Amino acid sequence: MNARSIIIALTLAAPTLTAQTQPPTVTAEDYARAERSLSRYTAPLMVNGSVRATWTTGHQVWYRASTDDGHEFRLVNARDGSEQPTFDHARLAAGLSAVADTTYTAGALPFTSFEYVDDGAIALNIGRTQYTCDLGTYTCAPGPATRPDRTSIVSPDGTRAAFIRDHNLWVRDVDSGHETQLTTDGVEDYGYATNNAGWTKSNRPVLVWSPDSKKIATFQHDARGVGDMYLVSLEPGHPKLEAWKYPLPEDSVIFRISRVIIDVDDGRMVRLQMPPDQHRSTRCDHVYCGGTWADIDWAEDGSAVAFVSTSRNHQDEYVRIADAETGAVRDVFEEHVETFFESGYNRVNWHWLPESNEFIWYSQRDNWGHLYLYDATTGEVKHQITKGDWNVLQLRRVDEASRTLYFTGAGRESGDPYFQYFYRIGMDGSGLTLLTPDSANHAVQLSPSGDHFVDTYSTPTTPPVTTIRDTERGRTAAVLGRGDTQLLVEAGWQPPTPFTVKARDGVTDLYGLMYRPSSLDPNRKYPVINYLYPGPQSGSVGSRSFRPSRGDKQALAELGFIVVEVDAMGTPMRSKSFHAAYYGNMGDNGLPDQMAMITQLAERHPYMDVGHVGIYGHSGGGFASADAIMRYPDFYHVAVSQAGNHDNRLYEDDWGEKWQGLLEEYEDGTTNYDNQANQLLADNLKGKLLIAHGTMDSNVPPYNTLAVVDALIAANKDFDLILFPNRRHGFGNEPYMMRRRWDYFVRHLLGVEPPAEYEFGQQRTLVP
Repeated sequence: MNARSIIIALTLAAPTLTAQTQPPTVTAEDYARAERSLSRYTAPLMVNGSVRATWTTGHQVWYRASTDDGHEFRLVNARDGSEQPTFDHARLAAGLSAVADTTYTAGALPFTSFEYVDDGAIALNIGRTQYTCDLGTYTCAPGPATRPDRTSIVSPDGTRAAFIRDHNLWVRDVDSGHETQLTTDGVEDYGYATNNAGWTKSNRPVLVWSPDSKKIATFQHDARGVGDMYLVSLEPGHPKLEAWKYPLPEDSVIFRISRVIIDVDDGRMVRLQMPPDQHRSTRCDHVYCGGTWADIDWAEDGSAVAFVSTSRNHQDEYVRIADAETGAVRDVFEEHVETFFESGYNRVNWHWLPESNEFIWYSQRDNWGHLYLYDATTGEVKHQITKGDWNVLQLRRVDEASRTLYFTGAGRESGDPYFQYFYRIGMDGSGLTLLTPDSANHAVQLSPSGDHFVDTYSTPTTPPVTTIRDTERGRTAAVLGRGDTQLLVEAGWQPPTPFTVKARDGVTDLYGLMYRPSSLDPNRKYPVINYLYPGPQSGSVGSRSFRPSRGDKQALAELGFIVVEVDAMGTPMRSKSFHAAYYGNMGDNGLPDQMAMITQLAERHPYMDVGHVGIYGHSGGGFASADAIMRYPDFYHVAVSQAGNHDNRLYEDDWGEKWQGLLEEYEDGTTNYDNQANQLLADNLKGKLLIAHGTMDSNVPPYNTLAVVDALIAANKDFDLILFPNRRHGFGNEPYMMRRRWDYFVRHLLGVEPPAEYEFGQQRTLVP
């Protein structure tokens, strides 16, 4: 069933609310009951909901366990499963009490994590104060062991820290504090290791130390000629202007990086013998992904680096190796794709093997994400390592000695294709072994030795179990914790309901979650609220691991709605064709699948009122929700759009150019970006639209929303607007925004007045 057919069918057949079916009022008590479904109330009632384990050596791991008296830190030996207290809790409580001039008890130590700073000592935080405690004498003192700040990157041997000052790169001796300037020609808009992608920026440098701690690979970041972005804050008196470089898809000049290698001991800098690269990566819309420079790999002896250059449109990838002494660069191989290339799911999966002169490469060339082994001299593929109608997600460990790979994958096992599992396989493609057999979503933490891993597995409806397993067969060595939902259930909590529907094509399975009132009356009609994040880099549902609360979806359900979310076509973790379903047409936003989902669920559940459908989302979801109510005004009746990138010509260059393509202007003045520009849909608005944005949003600048506002005014349309002064991008779950979102759906979908100016935070417990 196509989108037009869905709209026609629902327009003809949709039931409407009557005086007998709609609730007469929604009171402050109803809001209070709904509020108790939020995580601040549900999380404390979840026992062992999050067992955070930390490896200390190749075979020992500590974690914080719930006890009858509170909590206890436990130390586990993965080899034999033996377990003991990590330290003497009573003595540590006494030592902390003495230095902090307060009283702590063994079962209620005032910290949830710690670090070993040297033999026999740990560092921990109490509030904003850090203490170092000797585990021999159990004496504690304020102040940590000497450590660099977060704007620097420490060398592998821990002796030096690299940082930026005045656009140049410096290093600081960790012990003595002595500082040495490594570069001298860095200037504004052409500095070293600059961390600026436009949509995000930081003082932390972008660089990678060589394994021997003697060299640094980085770049000179060229922003010369790149356009500026401007924001103005609300201040007493004159406003303050914030200006920085922020390239857009229409710009002829974007950020470039000129790669360099610096010898830290003698200060010699080697420039790689190649033109500057576009500021691009194989994984995210920055070169700095997940806290590291994503696409570079050092040889163990620091003699060379391998890296990947990515074209501006993300369609061409060039694998290269550079000599660290001369700067000579050798092209190894390249891959071209028709839409967009990605090297893995939230992780770069390629890996250089200099000892055997090979490359492990990740590709979706057969429509699925798999690993391939290449010859690093000839650039020829030796063989495909993994294969099948499923995906490698993250290559987590490469054991070169045994030529074994360890990785997470999805879609190979029966059941939910979004469940992540852990596997090992030989580099020759033999011996594929599932190491996490339970049908659930698995999050793993490998030990430093690679012999064991912590496995936490759960589903959206079943609480987590945390175990230690070996990497040979996945055998369980110890159980660290089992989540217990008894207190939650006693308080009236209920999990979401998983469902499967067909996509717009009537063939492809889609997977989602439904949230229903805990007091559901099957004879009543409930308006539907569609939460969505359209992708393309993630989906609406998010992690398949257990969470007591998923945003405010269950809370909205408690107000008298059916809330639904589904991962539509155009989102990752499935096939490449699934992910690229609306490449070049971001205005699609997966909305035909969202409407197909609601239509099918309504056929199964007559209590769903498809004559009253709302939609909301933040960022990409804000873009999609405004798009939905204007593109499909006969299907969606109420929308709350927050921080939307409503026209990607006004958003950062990397995002639009990866998913929409390079900007093209046609002879008639139209462009290939017109199909995604929400302001061009303003004439279609029929329902109720609330738009919200932060005035200091440096990720998605507020001009995205103002373009839609201007068009709605020109079209003489009624709408509602909230501007959050001095807010950045993440205002979506502020109490005021959440309350206004609830009010909007109650007023315009339920058709009743919400309680006036309800104030969050007055509840003390989930229990009614």
